[in-house]
Amino acid sequence: MIDAAVRALSQILSPPMRSILWRSIGMALALVAVLAIGLQRLMSWLATEGAGWAEATLGPTSHTPLDVLSWIISIAAGLGVVFGGILLMPAITSLVASLFVDEVADHVEREHYPAERPGVALPMGLALREGTKTAALTILVYLIALPFVFLAGAGFLVFFIATAWLLGREYFELAAMRFRPPYEAKAMRRDNASTIFAAGLIIAAFVSIPIVNFATPLFGMAFMVHMHKRLSGSRPELIERRTSVPYV
Repeated sequence: MIDAAVRALSQILSPPMRSILWRSIGMALALVAVLAIGLQRLMSWLATEGAGWAEATLGPTSHTPLDVLSWIISIAAGLGVVFGGILLMPAITSLVASLFVDEVADHVEREHYPAERPGVALPMGLALREGTKTAALTILVYLIALPFVFLAGAGFLVFFIATAWLLGREYFELAAMRFRPPYEAKAMRRDNASTIFAAGLIIAAFVSIPIVNFATPLFGMAFMVHMHKRLSGSRPELIERRTSVPYV
């Protein structure tokens, strides 16, 4: 597993991957910007129009408390944009990964498994559906865990475990569905649940590192391509050694 992670990490910086890396970073930044603008607009509305509506409903005696609340919301708007972008990065990278799954997998398979049958590109609709589903589940789990953040950091532990399970699940199934039907990919994931969760912990650690986490779609997909090959019985070191022997 560590060897697979090292292979994935070294390959995402290779020249063939750089184009995908920059495009995935651009897509992730665009999604973060949309999220930040939406959150800022919501907070601004609560601090202005929302406060005016509340004062009209509650009466003039509520003016001072509402002014204090508006001030707090205004500060929260700035902090919320930053915190929200960091917190939802796993959901953002899930969506981005669904767009680049086949490009990343193709590069990994060509470099490390040249003697094996290449995978079949996933239909874009299927990949997007899986990415959207994982992103939605991530947001739902995070909203449920959010109240526990203030209980001795228990929420952050829940976030980390949930991220490991969700991202490990998504990336492995995307890698596996290039070689088998979706129901078989999901069954293989369930049969190897503990191994895939352990691999998901590595992806969760990667996505928790600021700035570096923009490369999560490449790292996660490349990593799980290796994991799927290993669980399928492939041995890349043997393949590489065999293909390096000259023909006599």
